[in-house]
Amino acid sequence: MAKMARVRVEVKPTLLRWARERAGLQFDDLARRFPHLARWESGEARPTRKQLERFAKATHATVDHLLLTKPPIERVPIPDFRAAGNARIGQPSPNLLDTLSLCQQRQAWYRDFARTQGDKPLAFVGSVKLTSDIAAMQSALGLDLEERRKIPAWDKTLRRLSDGSDALGILVMVNGVVGNNSYRRLDPQEFRGFALADAHAPVVFINGADAKAAQMFTLAHALAHVWLGRSALSDATPVTAPEHDVEHWCSAVAAEVLVPLDALRAEYRTGEELRNALTRHARRFKVSTPVILRRIHDLGGLAQNELQQAYKRELERLRSKRKSSGGDFYRTQGVRLGRRFARALVLSTLEGDTAHGDAFRLLGFSKLATLRELGHRLGVV
Repeated sequence: MAKMARVRVEVKPTLLRWARERAGLQFDDLARRFPHLARWESGEARPTRKQLERFAKATHATVDHLLLTKPPIERVPIPDFRAAGNARIGQPSPNLLDTLSLCQQRQAWYRDFARTQGDKPLAFVGSVKLTSDIAAMQSALGLDLEERRKIPAWDKTLRRLSDGSDALGILVMVNGVVGNNSYRRLDPQEFRGFALADAHAPVVFINGADAKAAQMFTLAHALAHVWLGRSALSDATPVTAPEHDVEHWCSAVAAEVLVPLDALRAEYRTGEELRNALTRHARRFKVSTPVILRRIHDLGGLAQNELQQAYKRELERLRSKRKSSGGDFYRTQGVRLGRRFARALVLSTLEGDTAHGDAFRLLGFSKLATLRELGHRLGVV
């Protein structure tokens, strides 16, 4: 009996090329997995349904995407304040879009959870304007100079800022990949973080693929967005000069929260060798040296071009000292998911209020034993 011919799917070659380019994949790399790719893209042949499904998965697209008549126009679903010079600003990567979508799903879940728990809206979300004094924000974060004297090093300040934000009700998530997929690394050149403002479930996401020293400023910058009550995608660094008034304000607030200018002015020594100044002030304020560079510039100690050059050198120096480590899986999950969110979701699932399938989708793994152990590590079981 003759074999039945495989059913081929009518798909436009432009959609296949769009998916490949959108994912940032080279033709030769993808062709090794799909030997008929050249013929598919030329229109000489068509893939089967299974081949199309595999191709969609490989390019982080959906089959529905590929069956359209023309490539969709994809936009970031929140205000995009990245600098216009960003090479990929016109087409957000699937990694960025999927990360945003996942965080919005987590936010929606936690918003419902908080309401069912009877939690009141967080008064600080949207409590300031561009003309407001930020003393209340500084006080709420608990990073006054006396408190910092007790912190041994700047990276502990970063942890302290994250933990303090979590305690206030902010869902702080730090991840360098999409979910738990180590093959889908996030690009700091595309974005450094974003804030999803919400009175019950504000989310701050930090691109963990960025240098840890740079993450400190990104976190403070995103927190400023939360206090302002404005969601935003950002690529701000201590040395960028945003033109948008909201981004300019958030960068100024981040710098002031981390290093109050009056306090730095009182200890600044004109003419001091830059390396010595960075080390001394970083030790005093317990922040990363790139933030100190920004504040020395604000005092007039560095011109803009000097700031840019020094910042680049400093990041290269810090990256060369960085040690790579896989770390503990459960500790990593606490950072990636945010401890507040992870604790709430695990507890709700174990108590039967959230379906296991929904929990696994939001957590990024699918084993009940893993969920229970995560709950144990987080102190909820």
